Amino acid sequence: MREMIQTRSQAQLLRSAALLVVIVLGLALRRFGYAADLPFVVVKYGGSALWGAMVYLLVALIFAKSRPAGIAVIALLLAISVELFRLYHTPWLDAFRLTTAGALLLGRIFSPWNMLAYAIGIAAACAFDPGRRAVITAGR
Repeated sequence: MREMIQTRSQAQLLRSAALLVVIVLGLALRRFGYAADLPFVVVKYGGSALWGAMVYLLVALIFAKSRPAGIAVIALLLAISVELFRLYHTPWLDAFRLTTAGALLLGRIFSPWNMLAYAIGIAAACAFDPGRRAVITAGR
């Protein structure tokens, strides 16, 4: 039992570290991607894929005992909900979306392609989830 608890806490620590790395990579890609002459598609949708991976890791930290597939489904539903929320407009919400925090958290313009990028990022995060082994081992 103690080994399982230790493995879970190690998994959560690894997930937290992965989350930090994904956030830094996403911010760096959006900030320096064009300056590094990366194509628009890489900067735009690479950032969206990293955002999807971030959502997966956040959900994984909250629902630590859940299976990776369940975490992925919750993360995808959450990411799609945020994308669909971009279709809703009020003056105060649009003003928030014009800020850096608003653009990073909620985005500005609805794009169905973002949902595909989120799904790719979530699938990649699920495949490489550092907590996968701990959750699957604990489930046996």
